[in-house]
Amino acid sequence: MGLISPDGREATPLACADASRGVQPLLEALAEGRPLPREAGTRLPVSAITLRAPLPRPHRNLFCVGRNYRAHAAELAGTVFRDSLPKEDEWPIVFTKTPQTVIGPYDTVRLPGRAVTEQIDYESELAIVIGRPGRDIPRSRAMEHVLGYTVVNDVSARDVQTRHQQWDLGKSFDTFCPMGPWIVTADELDGRATRVRGWVNGELRQDGATSDMIFDIPTLVETCSRGITLLPGDVIATGTPSGVGMGFKPPRWLQAGDVFKVEIDGIGAIENRFQ
Repeated sequence: MGLISPDGREATPLACADASRGVQPLLEALAEGRPLPREAGTRLPVSAITLRAPLPRPHRNLFCVGRNYRAHAAELAGTVFRDSLPKEDEWPIVFTKTPQTVIGPYDTVRLPGRAVTEQIDYESELAIVIGRPGRDIPRSRAMEHVLGYTVVNDVSARDVQTRHQQWDLGKSFDTFCPMGPWIVTADELDGRATRVRGWVNGELRQDGATSDMIFDIPTLVETCSRGITLLPGDVIATGTPSGVGMGFKPPRWLQAGDVFKVEIDGIGAIENRFQ
């Protein structure tokens, strides 16, 4: 665990008794008003360390939002998902991914095998990290509960999604949520005004602004906290821009050996090989 310099080039180690939890102890200390972990060494160049997921094993399932960009909803209007597209005067589509989906920003995504799925897709996403607990959080105060943001790839098995007529299984295979490279705090980045891009083997496939979201960040926090206490370390993936493999005619699924990169302005990039 450590602090990253504003230019993203250096890391300052922090004392941590359980490195397997990533920054979770720091989030809990902040929420409870306890002293932060002390510095535990000199600054190191980021290039000299191995970056792990900032929350390598979330304490519960990740909240995820489906079809939350207008352009992405439009590209799926001609697919098998056309009957479940959200409307702006209704509610967000929310599903979950299990904690075992999370891997580091440069780790390998393990393909389950063609007997399980033949339609692996990518989804570049901005993810909210909750810092302050709360239940029934009103939209007007939602940003008070947002600690910051990270990058995720909501990897999806489309045929499994349609086979079971719900999304959890098709979204929850082991390693199906690369995360990182770190968390940028909300005072450093406005997640409501940034840019999300995704590349397959160097080819730009996705390029969208978070201002294109159908349901904005405060609305998502309000929705996920209705009757559910959000806790420090909870993650809400906010949906993906247009350009997913399913949206092409014919679809362009990921294959073994492909490399997918996600970059979000103000945070950084993750890049994962599928094998």
